Amino acid sequence: MTTPAFAGPRHHTLAAWLAWQEQAHTRAIDLGLERVAEVADRLQLRPAPMPVVIVGGTNGKGSTVAMLEAIYLAAGYRVGCYTSPHLIHYNERIRIDGRPVADAPICEAFAAIDRARGEISLSYFEFGTLAALWLFRRERVDVMVLEVGLGGRLDAVNILDADVAVVTAVGIDHQAFLGDDRESIGFEKAGIFRGGRVAVCGDADPPARLLAHADGIGARLLLAGRDFAPLTGSRTDTWQYRGVGLVLEGLPAPALSGSVQYRNASSAITAVVSLRERLPVTQDAVGRGLATARLPGRFQLLREAPALWVDVAHNPQGAESLALNLLGVPCRGRTLAVMGVMADKDVEGILHPLLEVIHDWHVAAPRTERALEAGVLAERVAVLTRQPVQSHASVEQACRAALAAAGPEDRIIVFGSFFTVAEVLQGEFSGPPPAGRPGL
Repeated sequence: MTTPAFAGPRHHTLAAWLAWQEQAHTRAIDLGLERVAEVADRLQLRPAPMPVVIVGGTNGKGSTVAMLEAIYLAAGYRVGCYTSPHLIHYNERIRIDGRPVADAPICEAFAAIDRARGEISLSYFEFGTLAALWLFRRERVDVMVLEVGLGGRLDAVNILDADVAVVTAVGIDHQAFLGDDRESIGFEKAGIFRGGRVAVCGDADPPARLLAHADGIGARLLLAGRDFAPLTGSRTDTWQYRGVGLVLEGLPAPALSGSVQYRNASSAITAVVSLRERLPVTQDAVGRGLATARLPGRFQLLREAPALWVDVAHNPQGAESLALNLLGVPCRGRTLAVMGVMADKDVEGILHPLLEVIHDWHVAAPRTERALEAGVLAERVAVLTRQPVQSHASVEQACRAALAAAGPEDRIIVFGSFFTVAEVLQGEFSGPPPAGRPGL
């Protein structure tokens, strides 16, 4: 992949740029920092002139990023936010001041990167990461909040030195790239920590190798349960954050649904507090940020009677959180599942936490070559659950079948992949906005 000799941009539309990027590099996932760091230096993107918060973790990083973004926006700062993957539109990945960046500026960034890279080949994700950094620098944002794509140590966002790095949770996923156990995966995720700077770990049981790495490089490690914690008590509308030498009382419940969001909110607040000398934030701004943060696809209610929920849970740890969320929302009827997963996922590990929660199964393969065939998924679900399983030709058909089978007091949960949830969000499944529910 080389830069053309002519001076004009290689492509003129975002769709054309993305289609080219998908096939231009030799490997879709190519972890490593040498190539992307070299291009970043040619573009003078390092060091970052504004504070940088990098968030990694097996689950919860998207929610934590959304809360960080919302808190800093509520405090009046200009925020550059980079996340992945997107659900519907690529522009979701790069936001400035809470709004997705339009096609034209992203194309400008891609053209600048293409000119600077010379003979260096870049992956789809590396192009996107550099585009985000280029746009944030050009727009002179006050703070960058960056979500790790995969792992941490060798992920493209790690070319920047985080002023605060957050690891939300460590679970088993992406074993082909990160290792087969929590210790190996924890070490990879701890790679975003920096010596002498704050490292936040929201996992209540952090792997020993994560702790050892933080200690070895001299990071200022703050641990959930030891240095900070959420206290919810008997009230459901407010809660308390306790950190090192700091207590915030009367905080509003996070707008994002699910009990795990208190843990994610505590990690986000710890990061904000750690940067308060450079970016002062009031408790009022923290509260407004928590109450306004939005993130599609994370235990999101689309309609009622029957209730239709979607959640991007796609690994065992995510399924555990989903099971807890479902148990925390009363349902007088049955719970029906619409499930579609990628072929490389731990299907049995995902199913186990949900066995006592779900009563009826509908499966399908989302529209991607990475998806597990519906028939294969149906067989594996049937073996483990010993419940009826219906296989469908598409996620849309599976969702319609589940809706037809559900009574008004039943509920449906769509889960298993970002691709699966995206197909439902793009469909015509939403009813009137549900009343009185947070995080919708």
